[in-house]
Amino acid sequence: MTDIAPLLRDVVRFIEEALPALRERRYDIVWKPDGSPVTAADVYLEQGIADLLRARLGDLAFIGEESWQAGAPIGRQWRAVLDPIDGTENFCSGLKEWGTSLSIWRGDVHAGSLLMMPELGEVMMSGAIPRIPRSRIVGFSSSWNEAIGQGLAREPEGRIMGCAVYNLFNVIRGAFARFVNPKGARSWDLLAGVALAHEAGCGVLINDRDYDGRFLEPDQRYRVDICHRYDLHSGQRAVGG
Repeated sequence: MTDIAPLLRDVVRFIEEALPALRERRYDIVWKPDGSPVTAADVYLEQGIADLLRARLGDLAFIGEESWQAGAPIGRQWRAVLDPIDGTENFCSGLKEWGTSLSIWRGDVHAGSLLMMPELGEVMMSGAIPRIPRSRIVGFSSSWNEAIGQGLAREPEGRIMGCAVYNLFNVIRGAFARFVNPKGARSWDLLAGVALAHEAGCGVLINDRDYDGRFLEPDQRYRVDICHRYDLHSGQRAVGG
């Protein structure tokens, strides 16, 4: 099995070095048909990471949010699923709570994933997952759904941050006790975080079923509910304990 860790570290370095160029393109915005923004930075970063991955992985099906065409074949030796700037609304509003999500697979087998929040200086990747002892916070997705309103009314410490990478990163490390997206999102929004949550031993539900480590297809939407398991931290109490 190819060791993906050096490639993921190279992607991190590439993003760090690209930050000045991303900031230059931050407010160069066009609008998608669904009314959401995409910046020149999204396109720039996706193309740069795609070129890096293709140079290293060869027979690659590249699934990027800004370039993926529905129905395109993915039956290659390698698959890479990328959201170059998750939380674009945050990014183009000048907020630092945005991130990059990358998941690499050899066929249907997970090889390694990366979550990065460049302007916050936060990185998580396969084999290097930080841990927080305890939290009561529940994060919710920002795409409004009645279930989110009910959850915010029920949870004393609910948060809506507008960035899936931020939510996934924090539930995986335990800074959130739980993250819920009841409306659903695409694989580039979720797959890296879901794979890392599975690796970290979190409780992961996809469309109300236990996640078994499978690849998430790009032409579908998925509801997600992830709970951090604090009992996996030696000597720590469970949430509410």
